[in-house]
Parts: sequence; C-alpha cells; structure tokens
Amino acid sequence: MTTGQHPAAAPGAPGPPGAPAEAAGIASLAVRDLLHGPQQAGQVFAVVQGMLVVAFPGAPREPRVMAISAPDAVRLPNAIIAGIPAAALAVTVPAGPAARSVTGPQKALKKAARTTEPPDGAATAGGGWVRIGGTLNVQARRWWDPSPVVGPLSRGRLDQGAAVLSRVCRQGTPGPALADHEAVQTLATCCAAGDLAGSVEQAEHLVGLGAGIVPAGDSVLCGLLLALRLLGGAIAGGSRAVWLADWLSAAVTSYASERTTPLAASLLHCAARGQASAEAAAVLHGVAGEDPVEPAARRLLTVKAAAALGTADLAWGMVAGCRAAQALSVS
Repeated sequence: MTTGQHPAAAPGAPGPPGAPAEAAGIASLAVRDLLHGPQQAGQVFAVVQGMLVVAFPGAPREPRVMAISAPDAVRLPNAIIAGIPAAALAVTVPAGPAARSVTGPQKALKKAARTTEPPDGAATAGGGWVRIGGTLNVQARRWWDPSPVVGPLSRGRLDQGAAVLSRVCRQGTPGPALADHEAVQTLATCCAAGDLAGSVEQAEHLVGLGAGIVPAGDSVLCGLLLALRLLGGAIAGGSRAVWLADWLSAAVTSYASERTTPLAASLLHCAARGQASAEAAAVLHGVAGEDPVEPAARRLLTVKAAAALGTADLAWGMVAGCRAAQALSVS
C-alpha cells in the first residue's frame, strides 16, 4: 500500500494508432469497491483542471463519483492518480455535451451524471480498470489510504494550529465564500455548545448551498466533519466531538445525492468516514503539530482547481471543527 504525497505514477503506455491510451494508476482505497466490484457504467460529467470527474450512479454505495487526476493535481479522497499529464487528460473528452461546465447549476450537474451522452464521455469501472470511451484506460496498480491517522493531541496544540489555519484562510485570495455566512456562524456556535438539534438543523441548511461542482456549503461541512472526527478523536476527552460527527454525518449524507452535485455528495460521504484529500490530510497533521501547518494550509488553498473544489471553505470548516472539538473536550 502506498501513502504520502503524490508519488509518481508509471507513464501511460501508447498503443496502436486509434487505440486508447493506457496508464497505470494509484487509487484511493475509497474507490476499491468501485474498481473491483461488478462492472459499472458511468459518464464523465465535468472536466476540472488536471482532473476528469466521472459519475457511476448505479454503484451500490458511495462514493459513486471517481476523480481521474494527473500526478500534479489535487488528490481527492475518491481519486485515482493516472500516469498521464494534465494536458492529455483535458483532451480525453472532446468539447461537447459530455464535458460539463464546472460552474453550472446543481440540477444540470446532477442531470449530467444520470443522462446517457455520446460515447466520447461514456465510462466503465470494474476489473481494476476505469475506461473512458475509446480514449483512455487506467488500471489501479497501487493503492493509497485516504484516512489520516492523527496522534494524541493537546488542547493547546489544537488551539494554536486552528489559529494559524484561520489566519491563512482569511488572508487567502479568494478566501472562504461562506466565512461570514450566518448559517456557518450559527453552526459553529451550536457545535461548540454541544447543541445537537441546532447543529443538525444548521448543517442540513448548508448541503448544496452555493454554485459550482462542489458548493461552498458542502466544503464547509466536509472540513467540519474531518476536524471533529480526526482531531476531536485525538484530543483527551474528545469523545463528544466524535459523537457529534456521527450525528452530523448521518444528517448531511441522507439524501445528499438529491440535494447537491454528484461529486459533492461523494465527498460528504468520504468526510463522514474520515477520508480526506491528501492536501486536507496534510493540514490536519499540521494542526496536530506533526508538520508545519502554514505551508500545508497554503498548499490546500492554492492547489490546482482550488476555487472549483472550494478548498478555502473546506479549510474554514476545519477551523470550526477545531474550535468545537476544543470546547467539547472540556465540557
């Protein structure tokens, strides 16, 4: 099993003229069932910088979306990193109805994952491969674990790390879209107070809130769940934070596929299980004092497709989760 930051994948192997390109991939354990279960039919519904986003709506469980990413792109918790340059990924799906805008409304994005399109954007997953039309085949050769493990954490270390993360978020351009949104502020207050009913109510308001392939509200929730579960679980007396994460996870993943985009729904399910992007995991380790937090936070905010994926709001959700975990550990 392979862990760590973006190890190099083997280069794609050229085939005969007209044959699809083949590449070795490093896949997240989160998509193991999708890659090795019964063959699933899917559709490319978005092309993001350095990434193809492919939905498999008939898959029996989440994540039902897989990101096929170039080695230098963000490594989402549901990604397979293909040994193929970003420029090559970008032209894998020709311009047209199969390649959807990442800024379209939620209804259009959700429809794209369920609508049969021309074969250029058709996809299949199974047998250890993901295949995009007749242009690209990626085989999972190695695996990485998207579930970071954080060691014992003191309240002082958590407070210091959260303060640095908050400052970097505020200084970022663009910063978190929902930093000052009333629902986010109320959610943070309810979580810190251990108000389960209020926390669930506010969290449900955030599902699908915002535009784009990953609405800002979902990004905030992902960050909150990751911090509550992984950092809250590492702090002495943090069982209440994990308990809160369990309840919030159940609330925000229920009917997520009907309320937000396919990618955001899959990311919510991943966060509910404690599965994070490699960049978010580095921030969590930084907050825990295992690595410098500021470089990791800046990397998260500036990685390719950061704006489309809402990484600033993800980080802001982590700040809220850190504050709640700290408050709940002494109550």
